[in-house]
Amino acid sequence: MSDTKEEPWTVLRLLEWTTNFFKTRGSESPRLDAEVLLAHARNCARIELYTAFGEVPPEEQRVAFREMIRRRGEGTPVAQLVGYREFYSLRFRVDENVLIPRPETEHLVIEALDVAKAMKITDRPLRIADVGTGSGAIAVTLAKHLKPAEFTAIDQSEAALKIASWNAEQLEVADAVTFVHSDLFAAVGEPATFDIICSNPPYISESEYEQLAPTVRDHEPREALVAGIDGMDIIKRLLETAPQRLEIGGRLIIEISPMIAELCEELVEGTESFGDLRFIKDLSGHKRIISMARV
Repeated sequence: MSDTKEEPWTVLRLLEWTTNFFKTRGSESPRLDAEVLLAHARNCARIELYTAFGEVPPEEQRVAFREMIRRRGEGTPVAQLVGYREFYSLRFRVDENVLIPRPETEHLVIEALDVAKAMKITDRPLRIADVGTGSGAIAVTLAKHLKPAEFTAIDQSEAALKIASWNAEQLEVADAVTFVHSDLFAAVGEPATFDIICSNPPYISESEYEQLAPTVRDHEPREALVAGIDGMDIIKRLLETAPQRLEIGGRLIIEISPMIAELCEELVEGTESFGDLRFIKDLSGHKRIISMARV
């Protein structure tokens, strides 16, 4: 009998094998995916893996890890496998009922924070609406950084509102955020007007949707992604309804696809309700956020 033994499945070996496997499945961040999943299986912080490269995880951890590898290989997003996504240094619970928060949306949060801090309102708290709140990432993040302020988080999905409400509770801002089940502002009574309205609406066209990666198309809610033939359906409705719900001088801040930036600019410039239009670009230099003032 040979004295050679099979190489042990250490943390490092597991990560290297899994990274290579995810590369063959087209993952955009194979090493990160592997680390997040293994840390979840080991119930530890991802950084702790770096001091445990030589350790051999017990069988129950390897079994849990293998199952997550299988599902990730089939296209399930990492955030849904572990049940959360980091956004603006905060941890948000996610599932198949909500859009997974993207780094691009942090640009919207930064714009809203800058706008809020420039507003000189002293006789009452700021009033901010988040239309299509999903996981609550925008409203909850802003509530963590802006005090005093009152937030109204709106979504037409009751399942999404349950996730958002849970996130607000866990991140200790539930007292500042009111959740409303509504199609845009239809069911929003008070407050009548807001100082800032934020939205990361659906902005994918029907044709673009068919070209999305399966990990997005097959696992995230279609209604949070698609907005008609040109991707503009919800944005058009926001531009029509937001003026009645914004204070004069207040701002409407919307995340968009760079592919519809020109259409958005034409629409805004064609209205008499908005001025001081500006675009915020993402890290790739694409127009990602559109911000405009109520005039």
